[in-house]
Amino acid sequence: MSEDLAALPVHELAPMIESGQVSPVEVTEAVLENVGRYDDALKAYIDVYRDDALAAARAAESEISGGRYRGPLHGVPLAIKDNIYFADRVTTMGSKIHGDFVSSTNATVVDRLADAGAVFLGKLNMHEYALGGTTDNRYYGTCRNPWDLDKSPGGSSGGSAAALASNMATAALGSDTSGSIRIPAAFCGIVGLKPTYGRISRYGVFPEAWTLDHVGPMTRSVRDAAIMLDATSGYDPRDPGSLNQPGTETAGSLRTSLEGVTIGVVEDFYFHDVDDEIARAVRAGIESLRGLGADIREISIPGLKDAEYALTIIDTSETSTVHRANLRDRPQDYSDDVRLLLECGELPLAVDYLEAQQIRRHLRAEVQAAFADVDVIAGPTLPIRTPTIGEETAKLNGGDVDALENLIRLVGPASLLGLPTLSVPCGLAEGLPVGMQIIGPARGEQSVLDVGHVLESTAPLGSHRPTAYLDR
Repeated sequence: MSEDLAALPVHELAPMIESGQVSPVEVTEAVLENVGRYDDALKAYIDVYRDDALAAARAAESEISGGRYRGPLHGVPLAIKDNIYFADRVTTMGSKIHGDFVSSTNATVVDRLADAGAVFLGKLNMHEYALGGTTDNRYYGTCRNPWDLDKSPGGSSGGSAAALASNMATAALGSDTSGSIRIPAAFCGIVGLKPTYGRISRYGVFPEAWTLDHVGPMTRSVRDAAIMLDATSGYDPRDPGSLNQPGTETAGSLRTSLEGVTIGVVEDFYFHDVDDEIARAVRAGIESLRGLGADIREISIPGLKDAEYALTIIDTSETSTVHRANLRDRPQDYSDDVRLLLECGELPLAVDYLEAQQIRRHLRAEVQAAFADVDVIAGPTLPIRTPTIGEETAKLNGGDVDALENLIRLVGPASLLGLPTLSVPCGLAEGLPVGMQIIGPARGEQSVLDVGHVLESTAPLGSHRPTAYLDR
């Protein structure tokens, strides 16, 4: 029974908790039991709040039994990436430099989840300072993929994805600057939503790049992602990039068919230089959406070819500004890969940064024009097979390609433009998950969630679930 409770998604647990069929304490204990059993092998957590989580679960149980039910996250155990501040607890950013940093205040997203009655399990592992596409963490352990322990879970929110895939959390938060929610979601076979830039407050989240940073939900179902989005979104005056709009109400409006929905496919970008098995799985998913009423239309967005360059210049320049003092004073305390990236970020000139911003502006206009004809754009989340831990290359049609470049290539444009984007499982390639990326116009979270929800209803993974971690 405990294994079953730990595996249930939020939207199935919520009515059971509300009715008293199960207790938040039972659910929290079940999830913590999995943490104790599997996390030594997976290294998904940096810190576990066991005692506090159980105390919060007991308080939720008391509130609910007293008729004070707050909603679908009340009593649900979830975890957060360790660059999100939790008052009076260490927030490491996956680093040595901030290894004993304690914030006096919560991040806005933590306060909003607390208001929703969520139970916090602890902090999740991440690539150091979120600056990488793996979660090979020098200080807190190498996080592993529950589908194959020799494979990377992706990054930088790898701990969030691994915890969900192994039933060590019911929901999680990640952050995404150039793909860090969607990359691990695709590799671990879970759902990851990068919302519109400014939709969820970043106050109390350690910055990577100010004009690119997003916070978003990572879950085991699309409906759960919608529930998390609805609980955490909304204007926050403490975040200068926050959208001056109320919170979303998406979870209750998810579609079950796609009649009247037009899905755009950019063949020459999103299906260019993509592993054949991945392309097959994604095309099969798109065809299943056609069968459920969607109109599939090929479109062209020529400016996408320049997105990777612009993203790289903007991301590295802004990131190196954040770390300038520590890079000067404590370079030895960064991992080699992170220090190299930060040093590279000091190379672009002001004219390079401004040119990248111009590319961004022109591409935004092109993409906005494309959304006049389609509701969403769909394609592979990633073009490569899941990399092996410790290797800098990945397989693409049997050959070795640079892993980091190809991790960012297809997820980068939506990061650059701040567009809402969902990665949802759409099949398997040699037993490992493949993600479909669904991109919408600014503030178009409902559309991407609708399409993802309908795709999910086709059960593209069948009965396949990760099992490699069960043997450790």
